[in-house]
Parts: sequence; structure tokens; C-alpha cells
Amino acid sequence: MTEPSSLTASLREPAAAPTPLSGGVDIGLRARVTRFRGSHHSRILSGSLIMLISSAVVAGVNFAYNVHVAQRLGPAEFGHVATSVSLLLIASALTLSFQIVCAKFVARSDDAAARAAVYRRLRMRAWQVGAGLGALLIALSLPVTKFLRFPTPWIMVLMAIGIAFYVPLGVKRGIFQGTCAFPRLAANYSIEAIAKFLLALALVWTFGALGAVVAIMLSVIAAYFLPPPQKLFRTPGTLSTPLSAGEGRQAIVFFVGQVVIMNTDLIMVKHLFPAAEAGQYAAVALVGRVLFYASWSVIAAMFPVTAGSSRAERPNHSLVAIPMVLVLGMFLGFLGVLQIFPAAVMKSVFGPGFQQAESLLGLYAANTAVYALAVVLMTYEMSRKVANTGWLQLVFSALVVAGITLFHDSLRQVITVLLVLMVTLLVAVAVPFLRSLRGPASAELLDVREAA
Repeated sequence: MTEPSSLTASLREPAAAPTPLSGGVDIGLRARVTRFRGSHHSRILSGSLIMLISSAVVAGVNFAYNVHVAQRLGPAEFGHVATSVSLLLIASALTLSFQIVCAKFVARSDDAAARAAVYRRLRMRAWQVGAGLGALLIALSLPVTKFLRFPTPWIMVLMAIGIAFYVPLGVKRGIFQGTCAFPRLAANYSIEAIAKFLLALALVWTFGALGAVVAIMLSVIAAYFLPPPQKLFRTPGTLSTPLSAGEGRQAIVFFVGQVVIMNTDLIMVKHLFPAAEAGQYAAVALVGRVLFYASWSVIAAMFPVTAGSSRAERPNHSLVAIPMVLVLGMFLGFLGVLQIFPAAVMKSVFGPGFQQAESLLGLYAANTAVYALAVVLMTYEMSRKVANTGWLQLVFSALVVAGITLFHDSLRQVITVLLVLMVTLLVAVAVPFLRSLRGPASAELLDVREAA
């Protein structure tokens, strides 16, 4: 298997030479521990733990932000803020596309100059896309405000400015992820969340929902500048090979499907249901988002490791095991909490106006868990090659829109539609993966038979 680059290799512990051990210590066990600490599995696990701790901090701060806004404004006004966040998350299809492409090319490059060139090229393209999208949203602010029933078009204008910075922010996060600089990546997510919360404390009391949106915009700008990129990315560099357009398109298709699945339901509920019900659904969806982005932190740790090992002759499918176990464990733990406290979460956290949505929480969490497991498999395939799972997910994102349009008699029915589609998506991406597990084993068995 190809050795990782010098930057990512610095995260590994040096392998110790075997030495005689006293006290009857098992030398074989020590050797196995040493090999694990220098393995891809160890790097995924350590990166996952860093990102999980960061995710817990970010989720806690974001949750405090949303609870403060919800308790201060009530369901109807909170629905405006939650929908504006959904617009930012829809734009994150581009942010995450630039992030994952940047991480993929940086992880594959051993030369520092080439990595710096990747960063500069993608940052320039991201600013072009972000500025263009921001200008388009400002031009469409009046009709979008009417469609989403916002009280003022200034919400759209402020979100457009935030989105202009949010797209190139993905490139910065991509260099942190691609070099396995997980502490820097974790700090960047934390800065965005903490800035948003502190600004909301100061602004929501005076400006209401508009103050909460200003806090979102300024937090994105703060995250764009802090922390600064590593020194090597601030030096000149040249590209030895052109960036693959196919892998860029794959990332865009993948994340467009992801953000549609994760956010379109909230926007459609905002349009189809009364403001109070839409606010209750937004609170339930918020819990689902917290769980999903916690699982995404594990996936982010897996991606550069599997991308860096993509030049191996045979894929190492065991790299998927740790992310799958961690993601599944998070969701089972949350569902266990709901069983212990079945009627306390929504009312205690968000206030009495949200208690009617309590019964929806477990169903929505199950839907999010199924989708997160599918994303683990799809991201693994994407890290190794130009895969077709992104197109498959895009088809299911369209089915989400169609399903909610046809079946929306109640909020529970909306979530049931999502759950059925996500179970089907998981099966669709798991079957080819499980079939591929037999491939290397079958090949090795054939080699043994031929040798005999």
C-alpha cells in the first residue's frame, strides 16, 4: 500500500523495533499494537475522535443558539430563522464540493508546491462561484421572500452575503481535511458556531429574527479568516497535472443530492404548513441535523485516509468498519435517551410551544440514522474513484421533493415518506458494496488454487 505523504505521516507514531521485554510481556501483542498505531485504521479512529469531540462542542453551541432563538422568538419567528439556515445549508452543496475536491487532491499530492497550487486554484474558482451565487440571490430576494413568507427581504440579502463567503470557506476546510490537520479543522467549525451564538445573544433581543440572521452571516465571515491556512499554503506553487473535472462534477452532484435530502423537507413544510407547525417541524429537523453532522465529522476523518490509499491495487473495505460502528452507536444512544425520557426533550429544551412535536423526534432520528449510514458507504466509494452513487442519491433527492408534494397530510406523513426513501437508498448503495467484499477474497482463493 502506498505510504502517506510527509504531512499526514507526522500524525503517526514511529514504529518501534522489537526488543526483548521483561516481566513476561507478550512481544507479539506489543508488535500488533505498534502496527495498529501506524495504520490507516488508527488514523481514522484518532481523527474521528478529534472531530467527534469538536462536533460535540459545535453541536452544543449550535443547539444553545437555536434554543435561545426559539425561546426568545417563538415557533413562527423561529421558523423564519431555521428556513434561512436551510438556504445556507443548500448553498453548502457548493461549499462541501470544493472542500471534498480540495481534500482529495491535497491528500493525493506529496509535493508541497502542488498542494499550494491546488489551494490557490480552487480558492479563486470558489470566490467566482460564491460571488455569482450571492449576486443572484440578492436579485431574486423579493420573489423568494414572498415564496417563503419571510417578513422582510433583508433576510435574503444578508444570507446572500454569508453565502458569498461560505463557498470559498469550503476550500480552506479542504486543505485542513486533506492534510489530516483535524485540530485546525475542528477549530474552524468551533469558531463559526461560537461566533454565531455570542452574536445572537447580543442581537436577537434587539432585532429579533433579523438579528439571528446577522449572527449567521458574521459567523461565516469569521470562520473564513480564522484560523489562517498552514504556512505551506501561503507560498507559491504550480500544478504538475490539471485538476480532474470529473471528480469535481461528482462532488457537486453528490452534495447537491445531500443538501436537498437534508433541507428540502424543511423548506417545503415552511411553504405547505402554517407557521406554527413549520416551526415545530424545524425544531425536530434541527435535532436530526445535529445527529447527522456529528456523523459527518466521522466521515470527514475517514475521507482523506481512504483517498490517500486509493492507489492501492485492492481496496481496503475494512476502513469503513470504524465509521459505520461510530455512526450507528451515536444514533442508538440518542434513541435510547428518547426511550428513557420520552416526553421531556422538546418541551424542556425548546419550550411549551414545541411539545406537540415530541412524538416526531424518534421517527426523524431513525430517518437520519439510515441516511447517515448510506452516506458513509457513498463517501467511501467517492474517495477512491469517480463513482455513480452521487447520481443515485440525486435521483432520491428528487423523489423526496415528489414524495412530500404528494403526501403531506400531516408532519408525521412527511417524515414517513423520508424514512421509506432513505431505507431504499441504503439498500441500493449497500448491495453493490457487499458484493464487492467477495471480490478480493475470491481473487485470493483463485490465486491459491492456481498455485496448487
